[in-house]
Amino acid sequence: MTEISTTPAADDHGHVLVVDDDPQIRLLVARFLQRHGYKVTGAPDGRVMLDVLRQAEIDLVILDLMLPGRSGFDLCSDVRRTSSVPIVMLTARNEESDRVIGLEAGADDYITKPFSARELLARVRAVLRRSRTKRGPGIDGSAEPIVFDGWRMDLRRRELTSPTGTLVDLSTGEFDLLVALVEHANRVLSREALMQFAKTRRSDDPFDRTIDVQISRLRRKLEADAHGGQLIKTIRGAGYMFTPSVQAREGHPA
Repeated sequence: MTEISTTPAADDHGHVLVVDDDPQIRLLVARFLQRHGYKVTGAPDGRVMLDVLRQAEIDLVILDLMLPGRSGFDLCSDVRRTSSVPIVMLTARNEESDRVIGLEAGADDYITKPFSARELLARVRAVLRRSRTKRGPGIDGSAEPIVFDGWRMDLRRRELTSPTGTLVDLSTGEFDLLVALVEHANRVLSREALMQFAKTRRSDDPFDRTIDVQISRLRRKLEADAHGGQLIKTIRGAGYMFTPSVQAREGHPA
């Protein structure tokens, strides 16, 4: 049984699943998000979390790193095998290694305890906004798939299909990052530019390697089924470049 479940408010902004073994944190987060128009369900551990994800339409998961039984890292990896639901990871330790492992597992963002309720709300809104964004005219608004090196991107459905016809599961952050790369194909993009184009959270830490981690995950997924060669090239000291020729629709270069 889940402990916190409410009916959607009149200005319902989505259904958030809060996974934390501390009942006080679940209650405080739930009450705050409910006041801002979200439906909230709470789960004390991974077993309940996975049950909720199977039974309900969840728009975003707030997932604690330190849980009894299986860790948030493991649970995030499990969810990513079958779902692209946005995940915000909670960690009590402000260590880069935790952030990197969380992003490697497929988290879209992270926040360190102790955190302010307003900071958490800002993170929730930003991640949900990215996951729901309907892109404007041009490549983003094309009704036809974007094609590159045998791959097909459906921007309306936010789906990526490999050259062999396999649907590739991408997190919200990974899909947004790929869109940014595709839109600026054969141009060198700095980490800062990628953060801006992909609407990734900006960091004041010059050593924050968030973009590098997401590039690494995206590269592995693309190149596991590529025709050979590197689709995302590292430009030493400058950033990254997406190398394939991109077509806005089959047979028509962008």
